[in-house]
Amino acid sequence: MTDTEVTWLTQESHDRLKEELDALIANRPVIAAEINERREEGDLKENGGYHAARDEQGQQEARIRQLQELLNTAKVGETPTQSGVALPGSVVKVYYDGDESDTETFLIATREQGSSDEKLEVYSPKSPLGGSLIDAKIGDTRKYTVPSGATVSVTLVSAEPYHT
Repeated sequence: MTDTEVTWLTQESHDRLKEELDALIANRPVIAAEINERREEGDLKENGGYHAARDEQGQQEARIRQLQELLNTAKVGETPTQSGVALPGSVVKVYYDGDESDTETFLIATREQGSSDEKLEVYSPKSPLGGSLIDAKIGDTRKYTVPSGATVSVTLVSAEPYHT
């Protein structure tokens, strides 16, 4: 855990994830009881209910570990209040490769911080695109490398604080 990176979260996002973690931990005895109940039904090789309960337990334990790691390395901050600068928690509009008609609007944030608006795409500040835009001001053009190795230029059109 020496190479862990800090994840920026608003207090609201941190609280929501903490509530989810607490609910999952509180549900552990329910899952354990379900597994025991299914185990008593007989032959475990052909017991679909038992295997389904074990799978659910595994998924919940993985999510618990993910949330614990995230919350342990999270930096809780405020949503940006500044317009005109791309920061984590900003909704930005950009255009690509000098083509002002090729625009995209998205939120710079973690998936966990996320957007309640499912139509608004979320790009991590650690992604090539999101990272290239951090601290950019309106009119700034930044370059980033896509997975194919090509370099893409992106120009910031607008940046506004995200409001839920």
